[in-house]
Amino acid sequence: MFIHEDFLLENENASRLYHEFASNQPIIDFHCHLSPKDIADNRKFNNLTEAWLEGDHYKWRAMRTAGIEEKYITGNESANDKFIKWAETVPQTLRNPLFHWTHLELKRYFDIDTFLDQNSAQDIYQSTSETLSNNPEFSTRNLMKKMGVKIVCTTDDPIDSLTYHRINNLSNSDTKIFPTWRPDRAIYIEKGKDFVDYIYRLGKSAEININSFDALKEALSKRMDHFELHGCVISDHGFKSLPLGKVNDILADKVLKRALNGNTISDTDLANYQSTLIDFLGKEYSKRDWVMQLHLGVIRNNSKRQFNILGADTGFDSMSDAPQADAIVQFFSHLDENDELPKTIVYNLNPADNYMVGTMIGNFQDGSIAGKIQMGSGWWFLDQKEGMEMQLNALSNLGLLSKFVGMLTDSRSFLSFPRHEYFRRTLCNLLGKEMDLGILPNDINWIGKMVQDICYNNIKSYAFKNEKATIISQLV
Repeated sequence: MFIHEDFLLENENASRLYHEFASNQPIIDFHCHLSPKDIADNRKFNNLTEAWLEGDHYKWRAMRTAGIEEKYITGNESANDKFIKWAETVPQTLRNPLFHWTHLELKRYFDIDTFLDQNSAQDIYQSTSETLSNNPEFSTRNLMKKMGVKIVCTTDDPIDSLTYHRINNLSNSDTKIFPTWRPDRAIYIEKGKDFVDYIYRLGKSAEININSFDALKEALSKRMDHFELHGCVISDHGFKSLPLGKVNDILADKVLKRALNGNTISDTDLANYQSTLIDFLGKEYSKRDWVMQLHLGVIRNNSKRQFNILGADTGFDSMSDAPQADAIVQFFSHLDENDELPKTIVYNLNPADNYMVGTMIGNFQDGSIAGKIQMGSGWWFLDQKEGMEMQLNALSNLGLLSKFVGMLTDSRSFLSFPRHEYFRRTLCNLLGKEMDLGILPNDINWIGKMVQDICYNNIKSYAFKNEKATIISQLV
């Protein structure tokens, strides 16, 4: 049996920390890309390919590297044939986290201990697909219930109606879903016609003619009101690096009007517009007591050829080595001058930035809330054992691990929730080994309480204080 009781746990203290303190903690998945419609509709999957391979660019990258043709990845081959090709890839993923995740998910959802390969593929595909399509306990809501998921925060555009969040939260679902405000398309002014078209749609959703920067702010504020009524308490932004421009409404207004008229935007114009807009948004988040998430350090759509064929989010992104520190200082300090810096989680994709982020967050703690500025969990290419340990060690050395808000899936798959277990086992193993070495006190209850806080209590009090979002959603 590969996924055994003490998987990843190397000693008795690690095992006790996990089994007595971590394993039974509920899950708050405060950043993911699950479909609100699939949750509200309580979707049932027809087969394991639908549930497991749709939109999973981690698996797609591995399959391409293993020499699998694109027609079996994002193409029109049958669900069965796509799964067989994934199964052929799995034995080649040894030492890649996909090998662990694959077998952890087969075990937790389907109680399958067999290694997935070309020999076991057909039997596993048929048995799991029959379970998914015929057993109501394997619908989207019940898959989350099975893993103890209490709250999920999806990723949503300001123009989204949020109808599906409302439907789910007014039902008897065991899992509440709340929107996450992701206004990137209003920020990426360099996108030309796509930006202009988006601003028109944003104005329509807010019933405002967006012909100035003031009108844009009014429209965004109005849509934030809508999100707040649906329980939103978290925002999110994705940048290669934060802009390093002037915060000036007059300059931003001129740039916006040039863009809306179809004119080219210079790099200076871009930085000034973006800096001014995210400064406004940060102040709004502070006023509303929202959490601001910043995902920094990705270069997207690196293969132009594949982007032209397949589009975005298909597995052709990588980490950037762009400088981050100066722009973070400018952004945070400007908001902090008037006590308008919101609760913030910074995720860095490049591990070379771990110590920079770890020291940066300490500059802006103000005692108003424990861990107000957070170093986020290992993100994307870093959400594996080594990446998690590097993040945990950097945070421990430079900040307070005890106040860390913990793990999230950042996933598009309803079978991804064992990643919380993977993190919890990694955390407990790290602490358990140091207890054995005498680096930490051999006090299982003291260390265990910290584990429980990191797994659940900290994020609950940080973002869902008094279950504010739950109460609001039930009044919509």
